[in-house]
Amino acid sequence: MGLWDSFLNWLRSLFFKQEMELSLIGLQNAGKTSLVNAIAMGAYTEDMIPTVGFNMRKVTKGNVTIKLWDLGGQQRFRAMWERYCRGVSAILYVVDAADRDSIPISRSELHDLVNKPTLTGIPLLVIGNKIDKSEALSKEALVNQLELNSITDREVSCYMISCKDNVNIDVVIDWLIQHSKITK
Repeated sequence: MGLWDSFLNWLRSLFFKQEMELSLIGLQNAGKTSLVNAIAMGAYTEDMIPTVGFNMRKVTKGNVTIKLWDLGGQQRFRAMWERYCRGVSAILYVVDAADRDSIPISRSELHDLVNKPTLTGIPLLVIGNKIDKSEALSKEALVNQLELNSITDREVSCYMISCKDNVNIDVVIDWLIQHSKITK
């Protein structure tokens, strides 16, 4: 059946484009803007300035157009996360897997967000970034410390990446494409 599904997806791509809108959220310095750049250009920049408020960027991968909302992670911007997550195709929650001190705060912010009634059912992709660093958590440790298994009202996936070394960015893009909406 996999070959048949691939053929049907190819046939659909000839006549339909796919679109999705995503919100990238997470604490400051988790690598949200780096992820946007890795998806859009396959590029990494060492010198990043913190996102103030939000940035929006459209990226096209094949027949999928992705509108990415890159939201600031500082305390003063977290109150607006819910507003930018309503109605999106998926929420991408980026975590600095090498900053073990920030994990409890990250867990608290994530659970506060996904418990909002307006966001029920929206797929969640948790991305553990900075696995190129020796102190980075494993995927299992990140899943446990963020208590991802307790989130049961939506699909939850977790991938470990390195924007710096371009590790698993393709897996994230594949997940995004798989969750896009077909439009005429």
